[in-house]
Amino acid sequence: MKKFLLTLLGFLLINATAYSQDEIDEVDASEMSEETDREANDTQKASINPYRLGNGIRLIAGNGNNLVLSGLVQTTASTKKYGDIDKHYNRFRVRRARVRLDGTALGSKIRYRVGLDLVKGSETDDDGAGSLLQDAWIGYRPWGDNRMQISFGQRSTPTDNIELSMSSHTLSFVERSRITSVFATIREIGFFVESSLRLGHTQGILRPSIAITDGDGPISGGKRYGGLKYGARINYLPFGTFRNYGQTRESDMVYEFTPKLNIGVAYSYNQGVSDRRGGRASGDILYMDAKDHYKLPDMGKLVADINFKYAGFSFIAEFAKTWGYVSDKITQRVRTAGTTTTDFAFERTIIDAAGNQTTQTVQDKESYIKNRMLLGWGLNIQMGYMFRSLWSIDARYTHIQADDVSFLNNDLYFNRPDYVDLGISKYLTHSYASKLQLTVGWGNPDGQCRTPDSRYYSGNEWNVDLMFQLKF
Repeated sequence: MKKFLLTLLGFLLINATAYSQDEIDEVDASEMSEETDREANDTQKASINPYRLGNGIRLIAGNGNNLVLSGLVQTTASTKKYGDIDKHYNRFRVRRARVRLDGTALGSKIRYRVGLDLVKGSETDDDGAGSLLQDAWIGYRPWGDNRMQISFGQRSTPTDNIELSMSSHTLSFVERSRITSVFATIREIGFFVESSLRLGHTQGILRPSIAITDGDGPISGGKRYGGLKYGARINYLPFGTFRNYGQTRESDMVYEFTPKLNIGVAYSYNQGVSDRRGGRASGDILYMDAKDHYKLPDMGKLVADINFKYAGFSFIAEFAKTWGYVSDKITQRVRTAGTTTTDFAFERTIIDAAGNQTTQTVQDKESYIKNRMLLGWGLNIQMGYMFRSLWSIDARYTHIQADDVSFLNNDLYFNRPDYVDLGISKYLTHSYASKLQLTVGWGNPDGQCRTPDSRYYSGNEWNVDLMFQLKF
């Protein structure tokens, strides 16, 4: 994996010099700063750009030193009904509340972003947890355009599924797909290289990227465990770039004039994971070797996805698969209280020839460790249509298939293999800034499951989410 990443980095450096700025389209990740650059070319003095809801407050200078201040608030009301339980579980909250500062300097060669998540952990749906700091990175563009950007800091990783590249205020449903909540690590700290290359004289655009991070998620106050995480992604856009950064929006509000398609594949390998997903947190689950040194399992993840848009129609398909690798050098596990034990008792279900089921407890280190990791595969398919009146209708199907030994079999948080969501949205502006959104969802548990207050139930699971959004 290390040799592959070094080879890919060399390819990016060599080939990026072969393309002129006129042949390269905008990089989606810094959309606001890109627009600011174009406006700055028309003036040689500092100015405040006329305000438009959703575009932020823009301070523009003709020397390339520009700032964009923006923010987002989403409030939601939700209710859930679990099978035969005679109770509705209601929830009112601020789903997301964020402030973000984007900037450019030195003739657009330097780019930076600082973002704060005021809800803390909103993207992971973990209220009160997570980090206040959402984004904090500095990027360098050797040629001042998007042929290549080298960045370092905390930011979204390219090795997640494509939905994580979609801006939160443009989502077609109130919540992201179950694929994202199960397999995505979302933000990590490390070194990132991105490039955009036109293929000859065709419309085709190739966008490779690599990431080398510490594999422990966003910044945390405690110790960082494990080794490095290596990953790469390559996106192919055969029909050229999407209009108005459409690749980073779920619905097709701009009505693509011609079909637009993005095909992507990504792989990552984390050397030493201390959480269930392989890079979302640090220190949640720890193990040691015989010398009382930390020794952790490794984790690999493969992602493949497509994104298609045309004339108001949008389609996304995503696949994710994870693998866990347990070292023979692991001899003990660390309890929550900080003590250690060599006990790796694992309950194994045995079914005889007559179909009778019995449970047997054995010492199985590999199964015990894998049973605490989210191992398996998932498929997400969604499509929608945006009317000219800014009403949008969307449908989504998600399937999660757990490995025989995986935390995905947990009956409280997971163990629901099938999900169907229907959504209807009314956008109040053409900039995605304000909208009302309703999502109705259905889940199909695999056997008996538990509610948040630990009641056992069987049957279907229903949820209704209503959201109001304002982005300034």
